[in-house]
Amino acid sequence: MLSRRILRVKTFKIIYALTENPEMTLKEAERRLEHSCEATRDLYLFLLTLTGALTEEASRRIEASRAKFTATAEERNPNLKFVQNRIPAILGEDPDFQRIIKKKKLGWQPYDAFLRHFYEEIREQDWFRSYMESGEDSLKEDALLWTRIYPLLEDSAELDEILEDLPLNWSDELPYGLKTVLRTMQQLGEGSSWTLPPLYKSEMDERPAEESDRDFIRKLLRKAVSGFEGYKEQLAEHTRKWKLDRICATDLALIVCGLAEADAFPGTRKNIIINEYVEISKYYSTPESSGFVNGLLDKLLK
Repeated sequence: MLSRRILRVKTFKIIYALTENPEMTLKEAERRLEHSCEATRDLYLFLLTLTGALTEEASRRIEASRAKFTATAEERNPNLKFVQNRIPAILGEDPDFQRIIKKKKLGWQPYDAFLRHFYEEIREQDWFRSYMESGEDSLKEDALLWTRIYPLLEDSAELDEILEDLPLNWSDELPYGLKTVLRTMQQLGEGSSWTLPPLYKSEMDERPAEESDRDFIRKLLRKAVSGFEGYKEQLAEHTRKWKLDRICATDLALIVCGLAEADAFPGTRKNIIINEYVEISKYYSTPESSGFVNGLLDKLLK
C-alpha cells in the first residue's frame, strides 16, 4: 500500500521532528514512524466507511419525507437505488472490515453536517442523476458510482478542516488514501471480497525480503537518526556563508534524508535520490527550497 515515495515523506517528517526535538531517541523515532505508516491505512479505512454513512444519510431523508403529512406521491414512493447500493452492504456485512473499524473506532458520526453538505453536492452531479435513472441494476454499476463520488473529496475544504483537526497527519495523505479506495471499489465491482491491503507496497509485489519496503524504511530512518549530527556538520562545511540555524528545518531534514539514503543504499543512483527529495521539497518547503536542496545534495553527494 505504501510506496517508496510516501515512505520517504514519512521519514522526512520524523527527521524534521528531530530538528525541533534533538533529544528524540531512535526508539521513539521508530515508534513514531510505525504509527505514521499505520495511520495512512487507517485513513483508507475511514474513507471506506463513508459509503455506509452516505447511504444512511439518504435513507434518513427518505424516511423524513415519507413521514410528512403533505408527502407527495414521489416522496411516498421514492427512488431507492442509491440507498440499496450494494457496496455499503458488502462492507457492512464483512466481519473483518467491521471488526477493524470498530476496534479503531472509525466512523463519520461526529460529522453529520459534512455528510449533509456532501450528499447535496453528489445529488447535483449529472452522473448521479444518470445512475438513479438508469435501468441497469448491477454490482459493477454500483461500484462505478463510488469511483465518481470519491474524487469529489480531493477538493473538499470542509473535509480538509476535519482531517486537519485529527491527530493522525491525514490532511496531506488524502490523495493517496483515495487512490487506494478507488482500487478497492474496482475490485469489489468485479466481485472480489474485501481484504485489508498490506501495509507496504512490496508485500503486494512479493519482492524478496531483503528488498522489502519495511526494511528500506527502517534502514533509512536508522541511518538518518544515527548520522544526524554528522550530516549537519557536512552541511555546515559546505554552507560557510550561512549559519546552520538560518537553513529552514524542512530543508535541513530533506538534505539529511538524502545523505542518509545515499549512505544506506550505495547502489542507488545519486540522481534518483536527489530527484526524490527535490520533489518532496516542492510540496513541504518554501518555493526556493527545490533549487537549494538540489544544489546542496548534488554537491554533498559528489
